[in-house]
Amino acid sequence: MTGTDPGSGDAGPDTATAPRPATRSPLLRRDFALVWASSFVSDTGDWLLMIALPLFAFAATGSALGASTVFLAELIPMLVLGSFLGVLVDRWDHRRTMIVTNLVQGAMLIPLLWASADRMWIVYAVAAIEACLGAMVNPAKQALVPRLVDPEQLGTGNALMAVSENLARLIGSPLGGLAFTLVGLPGVVVIDAASYLLSAGLVALSRPGEREPHPSDEPIPRLHFFRQWLDGLSTIRRVRPLAAVTGITTLAQFAQGIFLVLFIVYVLQNLGASDAEVGLLRGVQAIGGVIGGLLTGVLIRRFAPRTLVGWGYLVFGAISLITWNLSGVTTVVWVYVGLFIIVGIPGVATMTGMITIVQRVTPPDALGRVFASVTTFGGAAQGAGLLVAGLLAERFDVVAILNGQAGVYLLCGVLGLVLLGHKGDTEPAR
Repeated sequence: MTGTDPGSGDAGPDTATAPRPATRSPLLRRDFALVWASSFVSDTGDWLLMIALPLFAFAATGSALGASTVFLAELIPMLVLGSFLGVLVDRWDHRRTMIVTNLVQGAMLIPLLWASADRMWIVYAVAAIEACLGAMVNPAKQALVPRLVDPEQLGTGNALMAVSENLARLIGSPLGGLAFTLVGLPGVVVIDAASYLLSAGLVALSRPGEREPHPSDEPIPRLHFFRQWLDGLSTIRRVRPLAAVTGITTLAQFAQGIFLVLFIVYVLQNLGASDAEVGLLRGVQAIGGVIGGLLTGVLIRRFAPRTLVGWGYLVFGAISLITWNLSGVTTVVWVYVGLFIIVGIPGVATMTGMITIVQRVTPPDALGRVFASVTTFGGAAQGAGLLVAGLLAERFDVVAILNGQAGVYLLCGVLGLVLLGHKGDTEPAR
């Protein structure tokens, strides 16, 4: 890609004076545009269901525990099975995996039509199954992107995928609440199932190119499933940038788990805001995500992915510190709305940099396992963060804990700049 000369040691813009040829946006490439649209459609439907299911569970059970069980039903199976599902992604064609999995996801929603207060097990079972299927779609999509764009546009393609995800969140989240109010859970089920069907159709129309040759390519015997899973973990350990990405992601997700718990406490107690304003602040971060995706698509043409990861986390942590310590100056919610929009920009930059590094240094036949394993480690760390936040909040001031949480992001930034060496994020694994 056009970016930092990997051998120069310069993390800044290119110093070459030769003019860059104009490149077309990946969205102008038919196959990438089809997969991008597919991702947007299915993610929007997912957000509708993610909002509607907890609302239904709360209305049916009358307790917050009933709603929170939905989240646990989604989290636990993914943590247990996520990295194993990555093996299946590597064994199958990524395009076909997305098509078939989307169709199965749509079909598995149908039992929700019979869900009720005395049949809540249906809700929890469907939530668990959908989470597992999603744990196959996402690695398959991330592994497919390198076959949809030119190598020098890989980072831009990842940034545009982040735009799709944040647009889906921005649109699907409020629509989920509205749809549940107007048509109930059955209506949301029909809409989401239709989104999966349309998503599968869009991917089916795409024709990804052959993957680029990789130095690790060589005839190898087909491994037993369990050995192939272990080989994926060994790849993360063996390829230095992958180990660094996994460690940084794990730390960042631990901090995210702390945020998910204490953010609500901070907004309600320290800002004196309402439940509606809690939802507003969580939702507007997607606006920053959209802006960040567009901006990152430009920045990644000039800066190495490690630069986006390192400085992205440093900026993210700095904005977090400002946000948590501003309540002594002002509690005007719209000030925090602006901060939450802004913090979405470096958030997307770090994610795009991470994904691009993984795609570049991972042998193509291990991409599914690596992405699934990194996601699983991150999910486990987020769960630990949720638990730690609850325990610490009983003994310490919320702002002090959140300052520590911001400090973890700053540490991630330093580790990104130090561990993701000048060559490690641009050269394929050998």
